[in-house]
Amino acid sequence: MLLMPAASIIIPHWNGKHHLDDCLGSLRRQRFTDFEVILVDNGSTDGSQAYVQEMFPEVRLLALGQNRGFTGACNAGILAAHSPIIILLNNDTETDPHWLDAILDAFHRRPDVGSVASKMLLFDRRDHFHTAGDFYRLDGIPGNRGVWQRDVGQYDREEEVFSACGGAAAYRRAMLDEIGLLDDDFFFSCEDVDLGWRAQLAGWRVLYVPTAIVYHKLKATGGSVTGSYYDGRNFLYLIWKNYPTSLLRRHWRHILRAQLRIAQAALRHWRGAAARARLRGQLAGILGLPKMWPKRRAIQSRRRLADDSLTSRLTPIDDN
Repeated sequence: MLLMPAASIIIPHWNGKHHLDDCLGSLRRQRFTDFEVILVDNGSTDGSQAYVQEMFPEVRLLALGQNRGFTGACNAGILAAHSPIIILLNNDTETDPHWLDAILDAFHRRPDVGSVASKMLLFDRRDHFHTAGDFYRLDGIPGNRGVWQRDVGQYDREEEVFSACGGAAAYRRAMLDEIGLLDDDFFFSCEDVDLGWRAQLAGWRVLYVPTAIVYHKLKATGGSVTGSYYDGRNFLYLIWKNYPTSLLRRHWRHILRAQLRIAQAALRHWRGAAARARLRGQLAGILGLPKMWPKRRAIQSRRRLADDSLTSRLTPIDDN
């Protein structure tokens, strides 16, 4: 009988062969060694599959044969894994040797924690943050804590956050079995925040662990136009699916004002392709309300967290 590894690391991949030495090489240097790596290939045409098989034979290659996007690749990897801890990791990252050990220690110490967020620093400026976990504001705007800030110890404390950035997000299998996997309708962005919403509503905790360090080649994959479209659409998807009606009644004006500010900023930069993509995304988000409504009913029916407790996990609105 084969023993199950303590953790499964899922790496979604598409034409990123040039990242693999840094990413997979760093996983070879982990101090904790009881884990498996599943690289999910979205139909790469740059020789990635043969390279992995030759240079990293310990990696389990799952070839999808087509591009299913970030969410599709991650979900395929999660379904192929059976470990009690599931970790999503971008291919354009490098992990600190103690990264996995810190993640598993946090899960062991905190049985109420369903997700662990890593301390993500920039690959080429290792004293600057990508994220110290995600926040979600009461006006419906998500974001990365500490983004672009210099690391001077301001996020050296282990603490609860709203969600874990999908570039290096760890999940307890028991939580995923309860709340579901990533939503394929999000495809590219905010899928991690959506999962964080479902975790919070179900009563799970999300913990930021500053000793779980990852270096990220931010914006090495994807593009501003693509990201702008999906952000514009998926910010609204998050609200339609997850924001409880009782809180919507209190904060709908702030939510509307935040969306109008986004649209106005895009209109001021109308000549830019990214600005136009953001507006198209907002329109798609509005039109996507009927698609999100059945999911909303299912999520809200399983909600365990009361308004006061949920509000305490959200970031206050900054009207400035």
